[in-house]
Amino acid sequence: MIKEIFNNTTNNKSDEKLKFNYEIICVTNRKLCGNDFLTQIEKIASKNPSAIILREKDLTKEEYKMLAIDVMKICKKNEVRCILHSFVDIAIEINSNAIHLPLHILKKLSIEGKDKFSIIGASCHSVEEALEAQKLGCTYIIAGHIFDTDCKKGLPGKGLKFLSEICDTIDIPVYAIGGITHENTNQILKTGADGVCMMSEFMKNLP
Repeated sequence: MIKEIFNNTTNNKSDEKLKFNYEIICVTNRKLCGNDFLTQIEKIASKNPSAIILREKDLTKEEYKMLAIDVMKICKKNEVRCILHSFVDIAIEINSNAIHLPLHILKKLSIEGKDKFSIIGASCHSVEEALEAQKLGCTYIIAGHIFDTDCKKGLPGKGLKFLSEICDTIDIPVYAIGGITHENTNQILKTGADGVCMMSEFMKNLP
């Protein structure tokens, strides 16, 4: 979903409006969902996010496969990109061309495996990891967690300076995750990030 938002800023000469175009990616977590998961996916897809990352990595391979097939159908109907998570073999089997991987899985993925996908993302928690992900062939990364979040209780957010450093260092798109809401998205975009990833906002708070 390409959003246009305006943030009023003041300099010594005049008030300016800064226009940002950015992407919003939904990262799923069915355990946060208060109703039927697929019903929620239908609702999310109807809002036209840039992508839905099906993160349910605690499932067995067969469980994930069956869920992925259903979610991909919903995404296709709504013309929303579906990105599968972690289960490389399942993604190849059901003809998904987009995969998101933890870095330790990405490191083990062969060249032949990478060639199966036109979109490869990785989760990165440092500038060094972001550089490594880019070198390994990622087409985008997700950097986090930026703000404090219940999903990472006890671990302080890495902050906007961390995100800015990553955006300044690598050449592929960077999406921020962790404690991000519509209210703090402006702060994220000012770092140079290409967009934001939201979990709770979609799983729990979507009207």
